[in-house]
Amino acid sequence: MTNSSPLPATGAWLPGDEPGQRQFFTFATDRRFALDSGIALADVTVAYETWGHLDADASNAVLLCHAWTGDSHAAGPAGRGHQAPGWWDETVGPGKPIDTDKYFVVCANVLGGCQGSTGPASTHPLDGQPYGSRFPVVTIRDMVRAQARLSGFLGVRRWLSVVGGSLGGMQALEWAVMYPRRIRSLVAVATCMQATAQQIAWGAIGRRTIRLDPKWQGGDYYGAPPGEGPGEGLEIARMVAQVTFRSDNVFTDRFGRELADKAAVGDTIGMWQRFEVERYLEYHGRKLAARFDTNSYLSISKAMDLHDVARGRGNLARAMSRVTAPTLAVGIWSDMLYPDYQQQQIHEMVAANGVSSEYLEIDSPHGHDAFLINGDQLAGPLERFLGSALKSDS
Repeated sequence: MTNSSPLPATGAWLPGDEPGQRQFFTFATDRRFALDSGIALADVTVAYETWGHLDADASNAVLLCHAWTGDSHAAGPAGRGHQAPGWWDETVGPGKPIDTDKYFVVCANVLGGCQGSTGPASTHPLDGQPYGSRFPVVTIRDMVRAQARLSGFLGVRRWLSVVGGSLGGMQALEWAVMYPRRIRSLVAVATCMQATAQQIAWGAIGRRTIRLDPKWQGGDYYGAPPGEGPGEGLEIARMVAQVTFRSDNVFTDRFGRELADKAAVGDTIGMWQRFEVERYLEYHGRKLAARFDTNSYLSISKAMDLHDVARGRGNLARAMSRVTAPTLAVGIWSDMLYPDYQQQQIHEMVAANGVSSEYLEIDSPHGHDAFLINGDQLAGPLERFLGSALKSDS
């Protein structure tokens, strides 16, 4: 793979960088924040962004939960502090399905992330050096507990809705199970109640790839000069994941069997001649490695594989019986990573408890990423669902 400039050791946002639209909330300054792992963190920061205005009775707040390599920048243009436009920019904004003229919208970078919230690239309060290998394993529930602290700080006693796709959907489900009285509705998109063996297998391959990169240095690589960090391991891990984000039909239609590197002499076949699909995967791998932190990728990947709403709650039925919020479960027919049967199960388990629930299926060949690509199919149902939640409380 050819490229002009070496990758930085980390693509994390760090204090001193341009904040853009990020705001910051720090807690656990006097009393440590306990994690599921048994470790407790001090001086925990959550980076977040907001759009719209909170009503006097705080009844119009919507929490957006981002996917694996997302961040707090759900809406708005690229610019200083933000390398790309908001990850759901077509859905969030004035007059859009999540209408910021009606709703106070919040999106926070997850605990363990690398775009302003406390994560492996953050400085340890004891010595001022990056956590690196010292950063503990975090779970989806830990992420949600941090968001709960933020909601109290913002004056939001009860969310009108918690909305998320993929990793974000896991957070939304945990909100509904952990804090049933603090949310009025739930939107879970392309996600699951518990990670399956195959989903864990995909994550494990990516993590092993990073572990085998000698420049990862066991997670303590932050002082490395450009080109000497674990960029290659992260690139390959992302390439593996990218395969699961799209469907076979999309790859075939777009790339077929075309070669990106033509033979230099006649019909000579070289071992490292690339197909067009390889070049596509390499592009996305490098793009992520330039803007993300390798340890955060590992941390969030592990949290996703550990995700199981039934853990410590008896069984799945008992855990889901705690969900009392009207629910919109959204699947994608071509999703190979989180197949649509998993979202149908969410709908069925919520409905079985007498709670209002509906299932929507996105008709798209784009696979898992369709919830980010085919927002037009989600727009109407999402706008109607949020509108109904708002009316039910008025």
